[in-house]
Amino acid sequence: MATDAPPPSKPVHRLPSPEEFVEVHESAEFGDLRRSYRSFAFPLTVGFIAWYLLYVLLSNYAGGLMGTKLFGNINVAFVLGVAQFVTTFLIAWWYSRHAAAELDPKAEAIKTRMEGGA
Repeated sequence: MATDAPPPSKPVHRLPSPEEFVEVHESAEFGDLRRSYRSFAFPLTVGFIAWYLLYVLLSNYAGGLMGTKLFGNINVAFVLGVAQFVTTFLIAWWYSRHAAAELDPKAEAIKTRMEGGA
């Protein structure tokens, strides 16, 4: 059975001009958004890479330390390896919370303004 109902309408967004993109890119509001992102992401990235490299270097050059048994068959290398996974997920969770609280509202405000909603 066919229906003659039109498809649901989608909201129409105005596309910004290149000049508007440049204007927003140079605005203080966009600069604040970039600063919020960079002040969170860059230090965590550097810290995690340093932590990962420490693990790799210890694995290569400190075999005695990494082979030290902590309890049962669990050694330092295993604990630090598992800690790599744990910190990866913790950083992802932390970034998700930061983005939802700090970045997304600022980005949404800029997007809404550019699309003509404000």
